[in-house]
Amino acid sequence: MGSRTNFSQADLPAAVQVPPGHQVAMETVGIGQITYECRAKKDMANEHEWVFVGPDAKLQTRGGSVIGKYWGPPATWENNDGSKVTATQVAVSPAGAGNIPLQLVKANPASGMGAMQGVTYIQRVATKGGVAPNMPCGATNVGSKQIVQYQADYIFWKAA
Repeated sequence: MGSRTNFSQADLPAAVQVPPGHQVAMETVGIGQITYECRAKKDMANEHEWVFVGPDAKLQTRGGSVIGKYWGPPATWENNDGSKVTATQVAVSPAGAGNIPLQLVKANPASGMGAMQGVTYIQRVATKGGVAPNMPCGATNVGSKQIVQYQADYIFWKAA
């Protein structure tokens, strides 16, 4: 888990950039799936939509070693050393058709001692896939679930 400090935010939209005073602690590649469920729209019983249920992904190093997992709800990043962190969304930014948005979250205090201790922010960048299914969602298939594949880089930051 070598900490490379050459990750640059320069090409990221301002909304999802980590504020000054933080440095990259860990870079991971999340590879897994997101589950969606067909549900009636809030306050519109006759209309339906695919609703995000939760993620299930492996967190890997850039070299492909699995060092943890990402799951939810609530969104939880867990290192193999037993430390884990949840977070609150700060901002999202579009990432192109067919890709879940880029995201910046502010980490809650970590539980367990290890790599997640002291993490302040997590960025989701370089997203591929993961958007809600393209198939119809209506009264006939309410409650049905669809799983879509996705990949994203999760960049973990700590106070400098």
